[in-house]
Amino acid sequence: MTKFDYDVIIIWAWSAWYPTGMYASRYSMKNLVIGGLPGGALATSHKVENYPGVLSASGKEIMDDFKAHAVAAWSDMLEEMVTEVNKHEDHFHITTATGKEFKTKFVVLATGNNYRHLGAKGEEEMLGKWVSYCATCDGNFFKGRDVVLAWWWNTALTEALYLAELCNKVTIVHRRDTFRAEDIWVEQAKKVKNIEFALNEEVEEIKGKFFVEEILLKSGKTIKADGIFVAIGSNPNTSLVDSMNPEKDSEGCLVVDARQETSIKGLFAAGDVTTNSNKFKQTIMSAAEGCLAADSIHEEILRG
Repeated sequence: MTKFDYDVIIIWAWSAWYPTGMYASRYSMKNLVIGGLPGGALATSHKVENYPGVLSASGKEIMDDFKAHAVAAWSDMLEEMVTEVNKHEDHFHITTATGKEFKTKFVVLATGNNYRHLGAKGEEEMLGKWVSYCATCDGNFFKGRDVVLAWWWNTALTEALYLAELCNKVTIVHRRDTFRAEDIWVEQAKKVKNIEFALNEEVEEIKGKFFVEEILLKSGKTIKADGIFVAIGSNPNTSLVDSMNPEKDSEGCLVVDARQETSIKGLFAAGDVTTNSNKFKQTIMSAAEGCLAADSIHEEILRG
């Protein structure tokens, strides 16, 4: 019988990561949390005001609290990048960038997704200075202000409608003059008085000193704005388990069942990388999925 280093290993440091470890510890499962990017996308958020029990805090503060809670519950932590995850009969073999190796019967993948960036000049420099990739997360900070929404995909129109309820003006910058979206959303957006369209345009540069002040388009036109929302999709981080060929949907998210288990026995997943929670990519949903994955693994262990 294979000797396991841990009952469960949780991979990466996103918002599903620490709650999974905390719940695994509460179930007396020996667990290791491995990740080289503590906090994920949330950790870069200037301010968060939509997480229950936290009136206002930076994303980093929330993730630091998540980590402290997991450590207090006796989760082991290793801040390294995982380079390989392979399955060998009844267990998984995990390797880190420094060559450390671990064996476990259960893995929870909580690798999240990477928001696609525009690649515009000034974008990286203005991160945390009102360049946002999540209208639901940050829209409330722009009440009465003017914003730009750089859009390629369908869901951005629903984000524009949401922002229009809060902001003084929303200018949608779209690289075509036709829309790859459902007609109902297009027509609804066109009827909203404070939504404007800049079609056949792309963002050339995001300008500002302390915060976003102006958006320069490739045509040479400029738009005065207090912030920019980038809604051009995201890429799930699933490459670590590609060698096992787990089932994915058309967007590359791992298909999981109601227990958070993937099509690979013993491989669970939680957070933005999965098909659960209606793909509502919020910290509270990721944390809940992580807790559910730990509970499901505990049930598997009890069954023997």
